[in-house]
Parts: sequence; structure tokens; C-alpha cells
Amino acid sequence: MSYPSTPVPGDAAPPPVPAAIAPASGDSAPSPTATAAQPAVLAATPLAIDVRGISRNFGLVEAVRDVSLQVPEGSILGLIGPSGSGKTTTIRIITGAITPTTGDLRVLGQQPRRFRRQTRERIGYMPQQNVLYPDLTARENVEFVAATFGLFVRKRRQRTEEVLRLVELWDVADRRVSQMSGGMQRRVALATALVHDPDLLILDEPTAGIDPLLRQQVWTELRRLRDDGVTVLVTTQYVSEAEYCDWVTLISEGAVIASAPPEEVRRQALGGDVVQVATTHEFDVARLPRVEGVVDIRQVGPRELLVIASDAGQALPAVVDAISAAGGDVEWSREYRPTFDEVFAELVTRHEGGQPAAGGGQVEIIQRMGAR
Repeated sequence: MSYPSTPVPGDAAPPPVPAAIAPASGDSAPSPTATAAQPAVLAATPLAIDVRGISRNFGLVEAVRDVSLQVPEGSILGLIGPSGSGKTTTIRIITGAITPTTGDLRVLGQQPRRFRRQTRERIGYMPQQNVLYPDLTARENVEFVAATFGLFVRKRRQRTEEVLRLVELWDVADRRVSQMSGGMQRRVALATALVHDPDLLILDEPTAGIDPLLRQQVWTELRRLRDDGVTVLVTTQYVSEAEYCDWVTLISEGAVIASAPPEEVRRQALGGDVVQVATTHEFDVARLPRVEGVVDIRQVGPRELLVIASDAGQALPAVVDAISAAGGDVEWSREYRPTFDEVFAELVTRHEGGQPAAGGGQVEIIQRMGAR
């Protein structure tokens, strides 16, 4: 039985690595050249995880298709998508549980299926499935994992208490896992992944089945760990949790549909910044000339316009001046920030329709905005 904090089962020699991911020489990591999904500024940062074009087939089913993602050291990357989108398969490839059909990857500078023991000890892993020992208590489960990582008794007990307090289970530390709810068991699993102070934390659906207040606390702790230099790769079905990440990779049907910082993902869905503008009286947008820096202006009501601009801060004064010159008067204006649920729905719809990730596909979100 494998245990949650052990990314790769056992210490036996790994099976041969397919030629598709075998390095040309040695175990050196590929050159961190910036990909289309991430800018060159991140390429200059050492990468804890570097995945290049991996795919994985199960028979005739392509579970993951040409997925690339790079996780700089000391950052949080959220791999976000609905159930069945390929998140867990991607995580299993990254931890070395399975090999990709095609593609290349390095984790902490090594191929996952060739991890040395010392490398595995730098990784904390919480799988999606519950693999706790049901007849052991929460304390015993966490202490067992701490012992497998070589923590001595005093440190082991100290860290066990710290992580169980973090997930708010210290009061029930001596309760058997089999007598706990599903949400409590997820919290015990999270504690086992944290107990040995890993450099890289890989969490598959860590907030599934726990209440919103505890979810917020988990993310607060993940960001604290990030500030301490820990690298975090986390998957979630809760699209709204994208807000907590430094970088977001959205995945649907096994393919990446967007990869950028959270605010840039919003811009990709909308085609730019969006500002709502209301006039004091009825105003026809057809009276406006073309305004520099403005991608589009749409009429959503007799007195309301939606302005989409590459930079709203620079373009809005020119829009106000244009409205005044056309005989109108602006009563108020405000930025519109769609929820990540709206953003994800828009990007998935656009992906399924074969449209590009950015620009020209913001109609549905704008229609919803006008209906409010």
C-alpha cells in the first residue's frame, strides 16, 4: 500500500524510461527557454517543475494532450479544471507514478521515474484518493509519515502537533481515521503531506469536501509556505481559487486552454480591460468615433456602455472626452471584473469552438454583463 506523502512508490530501481522522455545525455534539465504560455521573465527563474508537451494515452483514450507547464521555485501554480479534465493524470506523471506517452519533464532537475531517494524526500504529495490507514488515529497517521522521512521522536511529535493544529484536527488527534468524516480525512491527508517540511508540495484537490472557512485557512497557509520558499502545485475544481495562485493553468478535456497570472487570464477571456460607463441621458454609441486604445465599445442599455480597452486607465479619459464631444455626459464609470467561473466558462466555450484564447471571444460575458 503506498502512502500519500511518498510521491513514487518504493525504492526499487525504476522501469526503463521511454525514448520520448529520455534525456540526450545525463540527467540535466532542459534549457528553461520561455514557452508560448509563459513570458521570458519566468524563464529566468529556476524551475521546480518543467513539463514540455506531455501526452498520455490509455488505450484509445487520450487523457492528456500536449500539456506544458512550468512552476518557478517559490511560487504557487494552480492547475484548474472540472472533474475528468486530466488534472490527476498530469499530477501522476509529475510524481512519477506513470510515464507520459510523449513529451519531456523534469521535477527538481530530475526525471520523475528516476528520482533519487533524496529528491523524493524533498517532495510532499497529497493524492486525490484517500490512502490513509483507517485503523490508525490522525496522530498516528501523521507520525508514521514523519518517521518514514527520518524525523526523530521530538521533532516528529512537534511537527505532528503543528500540522494537525493547522488543519484544525488537534482536538481529535486520537480519533481513528475510520471514524472521521470525508472532509476531516482530507485534512489528515494534507497534514501528512506537510509534516516533513517539503521544498515542493504537490496537492491534488486539497480543498475538496471541506468547508469554505477552512478552505480559506488552507490557502492562507499555502501562501505562507510560498513566502518561505516552498513551491506549490495544486489542483482544484473550485475555479474561484485561481485568485490565490501566482500562475493559473486552466485545463479542459486534457488540453491547456489558458496559462497566465490570474488577471491576465481575465484579460484573455474579455479581450482586454472592461469598464462600465453610464451617461446622464440616453446616448447612442454609434455617435462615437474610433478611440485610440479601445478594442470595442458596446451598448448594453439606453444609458450604459461597455468599453473594452487594452489599458482602461489610459483609454477611459479619451472615451469620456469623446462622449462629451458627441453631446453626452458621463455620470459614472467603474471597472468590471468577471468571476473566474465566468472566465473559465467563456474560455472552455471558446476552446470547444476552436477560437483563439485571447481576443474576439468576449461576447457571452458581455451579454451577461448587459443583462445585469
